[in-house]
Amino acid sequence: MKPPAALLLASLLFPAPAGAKDIVIHAGRLIDGTGAALRSQVSILIRNDKITGIQAGFVTPPGAEVIDLSQSTVLPGLIDAHKHIGSGGGRRGGRSSDVVERGPRTNLDAVLAATGPVRQILEEGFTSVRSVGAADGIDIALKHAVDSGVIPGPRMWVSLEPLSPAGGHGDPTNTLDPNLPFDPLRIAHSVVTGPVEVTLAVREHHKRGADLIKIMPSGGVLSTGDNPHLQLMTNEEIKAAIDAAHALGMKVAAHAQGKEAIDNSLRLGIDSIEHGTYADEASFALFKQHGAYLVPTIVVAMETFDRANAGQTSADTANKVREAVQFKDKMVAAAYKSGVKIAFGTDVGPGPDLREFSLLNKDGMSPMDIIKAATHSAADLIGAADQIGSVQEGRYADLVATPGDPLTDITQLEHVQFVMKGGVVYKMGGKRVAQ
Repeated sequence: MKPPAALLLASLLFPAPAGAKDIVIHAGRLIDGTGAALRSQVSILIRNDKITGIQAGFVTPPGAEVIDLSQSTVLPGLIDAHKHIGSGGGRRGGRSSDVVERGPRTNLDAVLAATGPVRQILEEGFTSVRSVGAADGIDIALKHAVDSGVIPGPRMWVSLEPLSPAGGHGDPTNTLDPNLPFDPLRIAHSVVTGPVEVTLAVREHHKRGADLIKIMPSGGVLSTGDNPHLQLMTNEEIKAAIDAAHALGMKVAAHAQGKEAIDNSLRLGIDSIEHGTYADEASFALFKQHGAYLVPTIVVAMETFDRANAGQTSADTANKVREAVQFKDKMVAAAYKSGVKIAFGTDVGPGPDLREFSLLNKDGMSPMDIIKAATHSAADLIGAADQIGSVQEGRYADLVATPGDPLTDITQLEHVQFVMKGGVVYKMGGKRVAQ
């Protein structure tokens, strides 16, 4: 049977790219990330790096490579909306409060040290991450290296340095001798005073390649000398960051632990609250009123709690984290029950600790909503839901698979056995595929 004339004409006018690669994945179960019900026995059609269709049953187009996941559950590539790519600080990959961990190193040291963890993050199933704080352009360098194929890793949306008030959570000179000389440019990239400096810093970050802006309106738990309950940036400074970023098409994430900083940031139009430890019902109403996301990061609180109990933190940090963990679970459970939009984020580096999934479940989130938080919702927060976060035609072929059903056992997502990013397989049968 000859193909219709229209198809022949289309093939002549719009020929397939030279070397186009066709793949079909036979998925035993499919959770597409949108919150739609699980589907059984479907075929996911892929050409090069994009999904071209989803069909019922197991079909095999002529010439397509078949990947048999007929005994597995296939999902969109996972998204971690709160990482600190390349910022150092030990296994967590975050900002260390221990001076001994902040010893002399160059930016090149930091980039080289991060190449292994960046690949590990991808192999854990996170095909995209939002990096919300790293110094000196390290995260930009890693993003460029991944995008150009120099190293394997997840897609990255990066913020460069967080903007902090002097002495706040994010001031790189905290705990250090004030008489030491510091690079004035590095301080200018991080520490801001007044709305004019904030606006300038946002514009400089944009010029250097930042995808989003991170601000530190409240004190932190891991940092020394500040109070997480207090708002340390003024409302004028917060508003200047939001206005300048939004004018440039960038979103703004706010590290906000205390209620005052949370509520004021929400009123001023923030896109996401990171941590949100001391939010309450009035805060949840503001989240919903302004359409902002909460990124809870429960696991980092638990990790730090474990370190504090083992005597591995300062006394100041230990006191702050022990208080914070008393509020965290209740806050997350109440936020979810209130209908606050939640995006998945961990604030921890790669490694064996993938408890965020089960911790969210313990706090009342259904497995389907946890999956959506780590796929479609995180993509929506990033501003890339038309590219990532769901298994739909036209999206990147970013896919993961688990042997069991995460809807009945959410810890399946701690044991991803298959990882594809952009049509390229990086993990198969639980083992690394050389790239």
